[in-house]
This record gives sequence, structure tokens and C-alpha cells, in this order.
Amino acid sequence: MRILILLCLSVAVAVTAEEAVSPEAPRLPNILFLFADDLGYGDLGSTGHPYAQTPNLDRLAEGGLRFSQAYVTGVTCNPSRTGFMTGKFPASFHRYTADFGFGERVTISELLKQRGYATGHFGKWHIGPDQQDGTYGLDRIASGKRSKLLGRDAGLYDEAIAFIREHKDQPFYINVWGHITHYPVNPPEHYAERFGHVNVDEGDFGPAMRQKFDQVRELGKDVDQGMRNYLGDVASLDDAVGRLLKVIDELGLAEHSIIVFSSDHGPAPVKLSKPKKGVDDNPKFMQNMLGSPGPFRGGKHSTLEGGVRVPFIIRWPGNIPAGKVDEESVISGIDWLPSLCAIAGVDIDEKEFDGEDVSQAWLGKEVHVREKPLFWRNSAPRAAVALRFGPWKLYLPRRKGEPQLYQVTEDPAESNNVASTHPEIVERLTALAKDWESTLPTQYEKK
Repeated sequence: MRILILLCLSVAVAVTAEEAVSPEAPRLPNILFLFADDLGYGDLGSTGHPYAQTPNLDRLAEGGLRFSQAYVTGVTCNPSRTGFMTGKFPASFHRYTADFGFGERVTISELLKQRGYATGHFGKWHIGPDQQDGTYGLDRIASGKRSKLLGRDAGLYDEAIAFIREHKDQPFYINVWGHITHYPVNPPEHYAERFGHVNVDEGDFGPAMRQKFDQVRELGKDVDQGMRNYLGDVASLDDAVGRLLKVIDELGLAEHSIIVFSSDHGPAPVKLSKPKKGVDDNPKFMQNMLGSPGPFRGGKHSTLEGGVRVPFIIRWPGNIPAGKVDEESVISGIDWLPSLCAIAGVDIDEKEFDGEDVSQAWLGKEVHVREKPLFWRNSAPRAAVALRFGPWKLYLPRRKGEPQLYQVTEDPAESNNVASTHPEIVERLTALAKDWESTLPTQYEKK
């Protein structure tokens, strides 16, 4: 099926691919997807962190558009990446994609490769067993090396920069998927020292962060030092982003490049739910897991807003308005594939994908009103389901218990369960969830 899809696409885009490299045709935009790992919604200066120093990412936001209602498709690393790459909800795959790959499903990198793009992937993988050049239509796949001076993501950004220089004269698509701020957060000392002045005032944070501070103290550790370490890790990422943006400017590619920055899900907890060797016996690293979900509850492993709502910044000078915040559009990583296809002129059948074309919202031309709900469910039969549709967020219990309903546009912290006062909304959204569940596999396979 994958081969058939790609053969059909190669015929469909043959003429447009030739146009893309024709000197007479407008150049297709480069696409750079900068993806953080476990970074919280509230971890950037532009999203309200009281102490973060992220001047380059803030500059990216100032030059583009930031979405305050952007979601991911999974509460851990692989499911989130699956949604971005395939435009399909991860629960729809009966085989765990980290172990088996995407099977017959086509990826955004394959589609853009057919369109004439040079394609690359730099950094974290976690989307299948094969990490060789050519997988998913990616011309170059490299992990990069950690730098003792510049931080753990410096090497993969160096690889991405080299690829950009090599392919500056043609359209390119690259995933730049970092490891920051995944465990263990242990930045070079000079990065933590940048924040030596920081002394945490718990009044600067919401209840979710205050709970984390309590957990650090339970470990017998220093909240202030843990925060300095976390901020230093984020600062090293920001420096790497700054080096990449500088190269884009030097090569004169800024107006030809769509640059997106986001995170795969919410911040990790201080205490892991399952003890791991090398983790629970290293509380000095665990104390550093101080990512902020901002005003939301929850984080990694949770479908609460703090687990699935993430930063999303997109810049394309001359095409996307600068310095704007879209607080109304609801967008998701599930929309990545259809939206890029719309921008790059790749014809797809949207009914084959779970996402929607939100490109007009990306371009700042309209507020996107979703026609399809957003769903979250682990890849296990009868797992709990959460969905977002309109202003509503519904949680269905796995076995016992009652549904929970929140009007997240008015109650982003999900503090007031209104299920009892809106039974008709619960009934309608439950029916949508059950209909979706009926399309999912009844068994799942992992290695």
C-alpha cells in the first residue's frame, strides 16, 4: 500500500516537482521543524516563564505567530512524533511504531521528497527500528554528538546547519529533534551558572509547579539549584536555535523558510511513576525536572492540558504576520502533514488522514474552527479516552468513575468539572469518542 501511494503521488506531483526546481517558478518554502523533548508550555520567555532566558526563541516568536491552543497527539515521545509524521492518531496503529515503524502509512517527509525537497532528520529518532538514510524518504539521518561546552543538542544542530548549507539552493525539509529537556537534565556548569541569581519565589508559579517544588524537597534537594539546572538546559537549546537562525539569515534564506518550534508534550514529573535503574538512584538529576506547564494542570503521561498543550511558534517573513498570538485557533500535531501539503502543493485525500489543513491559520489569515475532534488514547484496548472539541474537553474513565467535562476556553486549569450541569454535552462528546474507538484496533503489538 505504501508503495502504491508513493507511486500515485510521484505521478501526481511529477510536473509540479519539475516546476519547483525550475528557475522560472516561485521557490517552494524550506521547512524547518525544531522539536524539543518534554519542554513545558510555560518554559519560554514568550510563554510566560518568570526566569527563563530564551532570547532566540523569543525573537522567533516576535518575528512570527504563536498559538496558545496548540496540541500534540500523544503524552509520551513516540505517539507524539507519530502524529506529526503521519497525520494519524497513534492509537490507530496496531503495532507500536517505535518498534515497527509506520507500516503502510505515508509520512510527510516522503510526500515532500516526492515534491522535490531535500529531506533530513537530525537528533532524536524513536519512530521505528530503521534509522538509515532513506527511511521515510529522508535523505540524511544523523544523531549528532553532545558537546561538553555547548550542551547536549549542539551536535545535532551542527548537523542540521551543515545540511542547510549543502542544500541552500533548493527547497529542503528538516526535522531538528532535540533531547532537551528529557531526563537527565544535566547541562554544562556554565549554563546553570547563568542563573546563579535565581531564587525561586513560589508565588511566580501555579499549583502544578508548587507540587514539584515540594517533591524536590522530599528528595532532600535544593529547589533553587534544580531550577538553575533546568533553565541552563533550556538556555543551551536556545543558543543552538540562535546559531541556526543566524545561518538562515547569513544565507539569505529567512524569507524562503518556514520555521516551526514546538515540543512533543508537557514537562516530565520530578518523580517517575516506574522506578528505573540510574534514575531513582540519582536524585540530583530528578531534582532538575522542573519544566513548567504554565497555567495548566498535568504534564507528561497525562492528557490534562499540561500534558498535551505545548508551545507552537511559526515564522515565515513576508507570509506570516510578525509578533501575533492566535488565542482562538485550535491546532494539533495531527494537522502537520495536511497543512504542509497544502502549502507545498502536494495533493492528498484529506479523508485518509485524521488531521485538518490549518495552513490559513498558520498564515494568520483566519481563525481555524475544527471540524474533527482531537482524541487521545493510549495504545491499549479499553484505555481511557480524552477529547477536545469546540470549547470542551471530555475525559472518559477507563473502567469505574464518571466522565469529567471542562470548558477549557474559560477554565484552562481544568478546575471546575461541569459534567453534571451539561449532560447533553457529555452525551454528545461521549458518542463521538465511542464512534472513534470503534475504528481502532482491538489488539496491539509491541516487541
